[in-house]
Amino acid sequence: MAKVATAPKSEAFVWEGTNKQGKRVKGEATGTNVALIKADLRRQGITPLKVKKKPTSLFGGGPRKKKITSKDIAVFSRQLATMMAAGVPLVQAFEIVGRGHENPSMQSMIMAIKADVESGTALADALRRHPLYFDDLFCNLVHAGEQAGILETLLDKIATYKEKVEAIKGKIKKALFYPAAVIVVAFVITAILLIFVIPQFQSMFEGFGADLPALTLFVVELSKLFQAWWWAIFLAIGAAIYVFINLKKRSKKFNQALDRVVLKAPIFGEIVIKATIARFARTLATMFAAGMPLVEALETVADACGNSVYGKAILQMRDEVATGTQMNVSMKQSGLFPNMVVQMLAIGEETGAVDTMLSKVADFFEEEVDNMVDGLSSLLEPMIMAILGVLIGGLVIAMYLPIFKMGEVV
Repeated sequence: MAKVATAPKSEAFVWEGTNKQGKRVKGEATGTNVALIKADLRRQGITPLKVKKKPTSLFGGGPRKKKITSKDIAVFSRQLATMMAAGVPLVQAFEIVGRGHENPSMQSMIMAIKADVESGTALADALRRHPLYFDDLFCNLVHAGEQAGILETLLDKIATYKEKVEAIKGKIKKALFYPAAVIVVAFVITAILLIFVIPQFQSMFEGFGADLPALTLFVVELSKLFQAWWWAIFLAIGAAIYVFINLKKRSKKFNQALDRVVLKAPIFGEIVIKATIARFARTLATMFAAGMPLVEALETVADACGNSVYGKAILQMRDEVATGTQMNVSMKQSGLFPNMVVQMLAIGEETGAVDTMLSKVADFFEEEVDNMVDGLSSLLEPMIMAILGVLIGGLVIAMYLPIFKMGEVV
């Protein structure tokens, strides 16, 4: 099996040269080697005199590497689509987008892709050399655009798709972040009270000479536990988070089990279901509009839908469609899609407008997710305040109950 060639690593260079007026100029550039940098300078009308790698200081003075995020890829897709729609040649578009990017890691990758395209590599193949950032869906759509001569049209569709997917992901994160942040803050405050504040009351209670209320005794014992084992408690929580993250990254079975649990979760499960259907519809609509065969498109969509339960159902749909079954019939048999989605797909198949109907389904469910997240935020705020009030207030009441009973002791 032939190995895919690894793209040359782009590096930062500093250069000096003379421009067309004979004036001495200098600057910085990113590229794979000195020869390419010199050739690029000559195309700009600059005669290179000196080109060398940019030195990095002992304390990290070079360009700071940042992680490339899915949002970076979405922005890059829109920039490239806009450039090509304006008639800018592909290589020049990469040059403009790459030079202007604030993230050095993203800049290096864009310039590496540009170098590949300049050397005659197809854009889809150049993107496939960066599989961490450009998935099969992205590369397949670019390949279809290159083959059909409609690359700028499909780049626009890819950009729209990426923006919609990022918007959905942002809404899901918004729904989960607020309660998670409040739980963390509540735990930290409770731990501080139990470790530092409750012991002050405890020493005062020892001289009361009367039995303490059950609630106070419970809080005091809990405080002793935290004082003695606070390091073990925090270590256990940290270890649990670490194990969870690693299992999520590496264990397929764990992810499948987690996906099943999430879908059945109250409130949040409904949001995830709607978001998954929106992503499924948006992805399939984009691929169908690009002229990709339905069976091939469904295989790619199964990986891109974001939930293994739905991914397995979509692969089953693919197998049934390959044997001649209509997609809406197969979708209905899966039991995972609402009747409205099945009916709209059936209309799309009858009228030959599957991509249009799927786009409408995606729009509808994206709006549903947006409304549910806003509603959930409004609902959670008073609930979380009540929980915090009961938790913190309970600790305070437990400490003051013995003081209220001091009259009985006297």
